[in-house]
Amino acid sequence: METYKRVFVIVLDSLGIGAMPDSEEFGDKGVDTFGHILDKMGKLDIPNLQKLGMLNLHKGGTMEGVEKPLGRYMRIAERSNGKDTMTGHWEMMGIYTQKPFKTFTETGFPKELIDELEKRCGKRVIGNKSASGTEIIEELGEEEINTGAMIVYTSADSVLQICGNEETFDLANLYRCCEIARELTLKDEWRVGRVIARPYIGMKKGEFKRTSNRHDYALKPTGRTVLNALKDAGLDVIGIGKIHDIFCGEGITKTYHSDSSVQGMQQAAEVCAEDFHGLCFVNLVDFDALWGHRRNPEGYGHEIEKFDKGLGTLLNKLREDDLLILTADHGNDPTYTGTDHTREYVPFIAYSPKMQETGPIEDQDTFAVIGASVAENFGVEMPEGTIGKSILDRLK
Repeated sequence: METYKRVFVIVLDSLGIGAMPDSEEFGDKGVDTFGHILDKMGKLDIPNLQKLGMLNLHKGGTMEGVEKPLGRYMRIAERSNGKDTMTGHWEMMGIYTQKPFKTFTETGFPKELIDELEKRCGKRVIGNKSASGTEIIEELGEEEINTGAMIVYTSADSVLQICGNEETFDLANLYRCCEIARELTLKDEWRVGRVIARPYIGMKKGEFKRTSNRHDYALKPTGRTVLNALKDAGLDVIGIGKIHDIFCGEGITKTYHSDSSVQGMQQAAEVCAEDFHGLCFVNLVDFDALWGHRRNPEGYGHEIEKFDKGLGTLLNKLREDDLLILTADHGNDPTYTGTDHTREYVPFIAYSPKMQETGPIEDQDTFAVIGASVAENFGVEMPEGTIGKSILDRLK
């Protein structure tokens, strides 16, 4: 017997809540994404997160928790060896990643990879360094347009990104080059988590602007996930935002592309108004992409406030037999050095209109409690080789 007919899992991409015991091994000492944003801003306008128990779970600035929170909440730790988007999301759905993805932040990509990419794509590579996407377009966009070269760059993530002007490069050709890069980076020594097409418009410095035609070419999950099990059981698995890209479409029955996190929450509210049976899985990337990597705590804080408004709309639409889970996939402390993700605990906040018990529950040692709880709710067995134990009995 199902406890809930529909489950919404919403990932506030990078909203960590403090360093894990092994954070220093990842170069992250004293990190705390949410706490440091609160310390920097003093107070955020987040009444919905507050009433669910976010400030009871993790305080900061001048804000305090509420006397009677409506949700159940705890910290969950990442068991896998990593602190990136794919590793975090895959673990939520049962995959334990031991071998981390490759990063090329300090050195750029090896000459052998660049040579092969140039040969296969028919374009000279410029850039080949770790950079901000908007800054490298400003720096090299005119050269790319005028010479027919292509901008290749990386970041603190395990990623190879290719910029292309939509008028002079052509979107189809940009996607073709990214598909070639994805094939090349399947080799163990070049194995990055994602290849990303980064199209832009404009013809000169000061006018360049990235478009929403970004496309991610992620590795397929290394095994079957809870999403596969749900789909095979005939349940709906709806992905919003980057979910389809993160899982290469594996286990997804319907997908919605989001141009922003605000739109992602609007889409979640629209899906909530529909009749479906299963899981709605949402990734809200702007916290990470616009503010975390760019080390902008004020922008990050205001993004949380925008999310809270969308959360209020969604809460008003939830049905009696709906379960909402809010979480994150890693940290990205905007007050920390560098531009990398940070290894942190993440929040787990659950709410349903029919939930009888509220308040804190004990911390868990893997994100996979999310997928395991969803699987148990729908009477679906966890795929072979997955990790995670259900805590559904504490979410009723």
